[in-house]
Amino acid sequence: MIEGIKPREATAIINALKGGVVPSTGVQHIAVGRSREIQAFIKALEEVKAGQSLLKCWIGDYGSGKSFMLHLLTTVALKQKFVVASADFTPQRRLYANDGRGLALYTALMNNLSIHTRPEGGALPALLEKWLEQVAAAAAAKHQLTAADMRLQQHLPLVEAEIMEVVRQLSDAGSFDFGTVVMRYYEGYSRDDEALRRHALKWLKGEYQSKLEARQALGVREIIHDHNYYDMLKNFCRLFVSIGYSGFMINLDEAVNLYKIPTATMRERNYETLLAMYNDCLQGSVSQLFINIAGTDTFLTNERRGLFSYEALKSRLQVNRFESHELRDFSQPVIRLLPLNHNEIFVLLKNLKLIYDFYLGHSIAIEDEEVHRFMEVMYNKPGAAEFLTPREVIRDFLNALAVIEADPTVDKQQLFNGIFIRDERPDQQAVFNDIEEY
Repeated sequence: MIEGIKPREATAIINALKGGVVPSTGVQHIAVGRSREIQAFIKALEEVKAGQSLLKCWIGDYGSGKSFMLHLLTTVALKQKFVVASADFTPQRRLYANDGRGLALYTALMNNLSIHTRPEGGALPALLEKWLEQVAAAAAAKHQLTAADMRLQQHLPLVEAEIMEVVRQLSDAGSFDFGTVVMRYYEGYSRDDEALRRHALKWLKGEYQSKLEARQALGVREIIHDHNYYDMLKNFCRLFVSIGYSGFMINLDEAVNLYKIPTATMRERNYETLLAMYNDCLQGSVSQLFINIAGTDTFLTNERRGLFSYEALKSRLQVNRFESHELRDFSQPVIRLLPLNHNEIFVLLKNLKLIYDFYLGHSIAIEDEEVHRFMEVMYNKPGAAEFLTPREVIRDFLNALAVIEADPTVDKQQLFNGIFIRDERPDQQAVFNDIEEY
C-alpha cells in the first residue's frame, strides 16, 4: 500500500485519472520522475519567503503533465504555508480584456483561494477573519481594551480606524474602497450580519458588475474590473503576508487559450500584461508573489501567435542555450517538462496499482511482469513514439485494471493487444476553427 494515503485521496486519484484529468487531491502519491523540478521549486519557495517574487512558465506537450505539475506545486506550497490561487485560461478568461474576461480570471482565482487547512479552495472568508481578528487585537492593545470590548458597537470606529491605517500601509491602489469594503465585512462579522458579509465578499471577489449596485450595498464608489484586478491581487498578496503566510502563489493553466486569441492587438495586450507581471516580479515591485503559468511549446515559441511573437517576452524567456536533458537550469523563467522515461512510467504504474488495490479494498491479480508486458505492448504500437503521452498510458492501464478486477480470468495479453494509440493533440485545423469561434 502507498504510505499515508487516505481513502478520499485514493478515490479522487482513480476517478480523476480514469477520466483523463488531474486529481484535485493526493497528487503527491503519484509524483514520479519530477524530483529535480520539485527540489528546485522548494528552493524557489525559500527565495519567495525571503522577499523575492518569481514568474515561471512550465512548458510541455499535451498530456506531458503540466496540469499535474501545477497541482503538485500547490501541494508543496500549501505545506510551506503559502496561500495558493488557481485558475485556467479559457475563451472567457484572459489577462487583459475590456469586456469582463480579465475580471472573470480574477474571480476564478479568488473563488479558488486555498490554504493548508482549506486545500479545496474557498478560503477567502477564513483569511479575512484571521486578518481582522489580528487588526482588532492590535486596536484593543492600543486602546487598552479587551477583545470582548472591541466587539461592542461603541468601539467599532476604533477597529475601523485601525483597518484603514493597516490597509493604507498594505495597498498601492484602490486602498480607500478596499479598506471600506473590509470594514463592512468586519461590521457584518462582528454583528453576525450575514447579508453584509456576503455583499463585502461579492465586491472582493469582483462579482459586482455595476458601481451603482456596489454603492447601494456597501457605500463605495469603485468596483474591481478588467483594468485594476491585478492591483487587487497584489494588495491581497501583501495582506496574506501581513497575516503571517509565507507568500501568495498564483497558478494559471491552459495558457494555449492566450495563443488562440484571434486578433493580434488583443493578444499583444495580454502579452503586455504578462510582461508587466514578469517585470514586477523580477524588478522587486511586488514582494512574495509567485506566478506559475503552464502552456504548450507552441504557446511559448510560435513567433506568429505565441509569446515569442512579442519581442520583449521573447528576449526574457529564451531557454538557456547550454541546457540539455542531463544538464538542467531550473533557475530560468522557462522550465520544460521532459517526458518520463520507461523506468519512471513503470514505477508510476506500480504505484497506481497499489492505490487501486487500496481503493477497491482487495488486490487485483496482475504481476510486475504483466505490467512490463502492458508497457511493451503500449510502446511498440504504431504511432506510440509520436503520439503516446503519460495521460493515455495511465488511463489505459487503469481501464485494463478495471476489466481484470471484473474478470480475473481474462487473457491479459489479448486484453493488452486490443489497445490502440490515439493522437490526443488537437489538430491544427481544429485549433484554428476554435480561434475563429473564440
